[in-house]
Amino acid sequence: MKTERQQQRQPAAAATGSNSPAGADYHTFLAFVIPSILAFALSGVYAIVDGYFVGNSIGDIGISTINVAYPIIALILAVGTGIGMGGAVYYSIFRAEGNPEKAREFVAGTLWLLLISSILLTAVVLLFARPLLKLLGAESDLLTMGEEYIFIMGIGSVLQIFGVGLTPLIRNNGGSIFAMVTMCAGFITNIILDFLFVWVMNQGVAGAAWATIIGQGVTMIGGIGYLLYKKQLTLSISAESMKQVTKSIIRIGLAPFGLSLTPNFSLILINRFSSFYGGEPAIAVYACVSYILTIVYLVLQGVGDGIQPLMSQFYGAGRKADLAGANRFAYTFALALSILSIALLYLFRGSIGAIFGASETVTREVAATLVIFLIAIPFIAVNRVTTASFYATEQSTRAYILTYIEPAAMLVLMLILPPLFGGQSMIWWSATIARILSAILAVILALRPKQPTRSS
Repeated sequence: MKTERQQQRQPAAAATGSNSPAGADYHTFLAFVIPSILAFALSGVYAIVDGYFVGNSIGDIGISTINVAYPIIALILAVGTGIGMGGAVYYSIFRAEGNPEKAREFVAGTLWLLLISSILLTAVVLLFARPLLKLLGAESDLLTMGEEYIFIMGIGSVLQIFGVGLTPLIRNNGGSIFAMVTMCAGFITNIILDFLFVWVMNQGVAGAAWATIIGQGVTMIGGIGYLLYKKQLTLSISAESMKQVTKSIIRIGLAPFGLSLTPNFSLILINRFSSFYGGEPAIAVYACVSYILTIVYLVLQGVGDGIQPLMSQFYGAGRKADLAGANRFAYTFALALSILSIALLYLFRGSIGAIFGASETVTREVAATLVIFLIAIPFIAVNRVTTASFYATEQSTRAYILTYIEPAAMLVLMLILPPLFGGQSMIWWSATIARILSAILAVILALRPKQPTRSS
């Protein structure tokens, strides 16, 4: 069945021209996917770098503070990602249809939504930091240090939202490599400042927060500079068009928003249930595990979001064979990365806790616990790629289902399995089983009637 937009408009005859890649081969796919993977991996390393410097400075309490507070930061980043991706998908589709004027409206609408959301989230975080941290399970010293960390990160919300929100627009405007470069620049800035603020100046979690937002500010400046260079930076849009653009961006953006936030839904659930079954030691264990797994999850998301500009262009131009080829490549590449990740993490599992300055006891538990989570990695790959292919081609409902079923299943399993079969260990297994079930659903949805096309 066609979407509402498909019924209203047909692709331009020239859509298969200069606005879309001339050929769909592995070289083309890799040129989009590799920079995206590196950019997503670096975005995940931000939190890990903070954990590394803080953990080695003040120990387990520092690791746990950032781990408990991070879902709030992840919400900020997810808003930017959802808005940016929603705008970028339609930007690519309209460019492929030969309608650059409409495409520019989505650039303007995206920028306005990024600005408005930055203001709103800054106010929310600054006003409600304490109750939010309590909701996430922070108490006593964790609460005090978490407030210090979150207050600074809240001040820098605009830098974070624009930093991640501009990246999809850059990628969809032919700047995959530049997006990676801006992420690298922000990441290097973060490392240097973490070293200075946390280790040299002994500023603890506050220093880590300042280092992060300044690093993301560097990424934001790079993104704005790229759009200026491409003459795509515009805020010009009518009120009526803004309403339509906002609806479209939200409709698509809810899926990548949720996809970015899903690991943190998991983090919240696991921390809350672990505080009951395993206490602070269990939270510290999962902090180390989640730092490492976050990189893997983002790498896999990078495959899906890296191929998204091509999928949206092929979809907008009605190039069904190329769209199918992009899907096959994404699945193959994501599964290969999954196997490589499992092998590397299993090999070095005994050293992960020590990297973050965890105690010897926590380090041993990290090595044992990580194995349970490694089982889920190939299933996460299937889910991430399938979801990205859905929102890249306006299949919003299917994307929503895959995005939000995982945390829902995890919650149900955590309510049932730990009391029946083994306390804390079943918390870990609940997360893995939920991801396996989500991947099975992804396969079922992907095998349903054919992909939509813009040309029929």
